[in-house]
Amino acid sequence: MHVDLPKKLYYSIGEVAKAFKVKNSLIRFWDGEFDILKPKKNAKGNRRFTPEDIKNLKIIFRLVKEEGYTLEGAKTYLKSKKRKTLTNFEIITKLESVKHQLMKIKSEI
Repeated sequence: MHVDLPKKLYYSIGEVAKAFKVKNSLIRFWDGEFDILKPKKNAKGNRRFTPEDIKNLKIIFRLVKEEGYTLEGAKTYLKSKKRKTLTNFEIITKLESVKHQLMKIKSEI
């Protein structure tokens, strides 16, 4: 999944939910369920997601929504194969980014 977010230090939960095309409540739920998500919280308690959190959300989204893992299955998978998952995920992300850019160029021609 290609997520279109501007390069920033922090993203609000609304920006993240919109980029992933899900509701804010799902992002909040995943924040509570997955230990790899560690968004910063401001004085009001609003979550601020870093680019590292976005990367981890992409992994979770891919496992749960695209590959059909249960939450427990995704947690187990992330704990047991974290290093391999991140490497494969980085490759997939780069390929999807290249595909997105090529499709954009094609549509402009």
